Amino acid sequence: QVQLVESGGGLVQPGGSLRLSCAASGSILSINAMGWYRQAPGKQRELVAVIPSGSSTNYADSVKDRFTLSRDNTKNTVYLQMNSLKPEDTAVYYCNAHAITDRPYGLREYWGQGTQVTVSS
Repeated sequence: QVQLVESGGGLVQPGGSLRLSCAASGSILSINAMGWYRQAPGKQRELVAVIPSGSSTNYADSVKDRFTLSRDNTKNTVYLQMNSLKPEDTAVYYCNAHAITDRPYGLREYWGQGTQVTVSS
């Protein structure tokens, strides 16, 4: 099994910045992709950004040029730097990983518990 531990959410004013972190732990052999989704009240969960292994990062159009996703493979951790935050970025942000584990063996999708990001004056 894989555990995803998120940190870094909170309250910020419009135009401000936050940095989210997500660390994966467990019987991990490899992580194929890792990133963030978000869900605002009354809306469906949507992709924010994801880094597939050996490929370029994919961003939602709404966050391009404002958010940056980076990955530290040595720590199985991803970081989401969020700049120029807007009220519409308010949501619960969920870390997501597609990982291959050895106990039990196989590729599965995992989710973090979510962290609240609120952008408000």
